[in-house]
Amino acid sequence: MTRTQKQALRTRMAVGASAVAVAATVWGVTALVATDDHTAPRQGSAPRQGEADGGPDEGGTGGAAPAAPAAPAGLPDTIAHASEGGGNTVNITIDDGPDPRWTPQVLDVLARHDVKAVFCMIGPQAEAHPELVKQVVAAGHRLCDHTMNHDTAMDKKPVAYQEAQILDAKKLIEEAAGGGARVEYYRAPGGAFTPDSRRIAAAHGMRPLGWNVDTKDFGKPGTAAIVAAVKREMGNGPTVLFHDGGGDRRQTVEALDQVLTWLKEQGRPTGFPVRTAP
Repeated sequence: MTRTQKQALRTRMAVGASAVAVAATVWGVTALVATDDHTAPRQGSAPRQGEADGGPDEGGTGGAAPAAPAAPAGLPDTIAHASEGGGNTVNITIDDGPDPRWTPQVLDVLARHDVKAVFCMIGPQAEAHPELVKQVVAAGHRLCDHTMNHDTAMDKKPVAYQEAQILDAKKLIEEAAGGGARVEYYRAPGGAFTPDSRRIAAAHGMRPLGWNVDTKDFGKPGTAAIVAAVKREMGNGPTVLFHDGGGDRRQTVEALDQVLTWLKEQGRPTGFPVRTAP
């Protein structure tokens, strides 16, 4: 092979090596982009600031979140407190059940006083005790969605998380109730409502439900303290919060009996919270 032929061969080899290097680089960049597009975890939209129960509706912060469907005509997504009966009518609401020990006792007290209430149920609790959900419905009480996990910080979570907490619980409660029973209200744990959670609830037939009188019965302060809280705070509005789940509710059962007796003495009837606009 002549010197000229050897130089030509070396030139062709160098060009070929450069082409391979360029191709490898292009492939590596392409693979990196593909991995970033399709396998990297995606961040959810920024959570909204919640509204304290009974407080004004507050706007959200952060990135734009997918809007929930608009509420059906006649079913507002604002937080309800008023009673369908108007006037001096009081709404009794019971949270965090159903519980196999305490819910039957609460139902007995309500039946003795001929009072109807709203039971705000935890999804898995309803699934575990369908017979109690059916008893609640059969007695003429109404059902309320209190989410899957009672996450009091859900107002700081992505909209998709809020939607799953609300709609999964609604499904479990209605399945436990059977017979075409409907969940008619939604109560955020700890009052952690957001504009999105309220719209999601209303779009699926549930009026957001607040409270005006917090009995503080969850902390078991004593029967007398629970009754005193109701009498002291009744001027705040008509919707009273009790619990039939989350631990020993003996004080709640005793206090509920005394409160219903007192309401009757005061000439104050009981009823259900509003669902539609006046």
